[in-house]
Amino acid sequence: MATNNKITGALGGASKVKKLIGIAVLAIIVLWAIGQYNGLVEKEETVTQTWADVQTNYQRRANLIPNLVKMIRKYTNYEQGALESVINARSKATQVTINADELNEDAIKKFQQNQNELEATLGKLLAITEAYPDLKANKQFEQFNVQLEGTENRIKESLTNYNEVVTNYNLKVRRFPSNIAAKIFGFKAKPKFEAQAGAEQAPDVDEI
Repeated sequence: MATNNKITGALGGASKVKKLIGIAVLAIIVLWAIGQYNGLVEKEETVTQTWADVQTNYQRRANLIPNLVKMIRKYTNYEQGALESVINARSKATQVTINADELNEDAIKKFQQNQNELEATLGKLLAITEAYPDLKANKQFEQFNVQLEGTENRIKESLTNYNEVVTNYNLKVRRFPSNIAAKIFGFKAKPKFEAQAGAEQAPDVDEI
């Protein structure tokens, strides 16, 4: 009888140990999942912020254009086609905004196409100003050139930052074991912003 009691006690003790081990393992898994989730959230928030910076800097460039158009109209009545082109391109570019949770390759491509079109038409318009020395000598026009160059540098920097944080986020989403948590919690890779050919340097507005 005593032997049976000892056996029963031993089995009961072993069962308690197994339960404790199971609880400990479960706690470790839960803590790991929480850590991975918080890490993914932090990196995704960084992507959100840097993308907002990208759109802000592109908007900064768009905001410069109305004053440029007014200045050019004061000095010439013969460039209406170029003015309309840049106005239309600006309208298209400012109509497309993307929330960070809507980032995908198609959205990025459309956004980039519109911005590239605006950049091209703006470059052509600035080239036309070479024929108007009085306009080039205008203090407001000189100030515009300084602001544009600074804005182009801001755009370049914000795009570089965006691509860097997206790379870090995507590595977190794809690498093992964090990719397990990413799949469980629905985190997906984000698209990068691919630079157009010749965009590795900000344009020199004095040479346009």
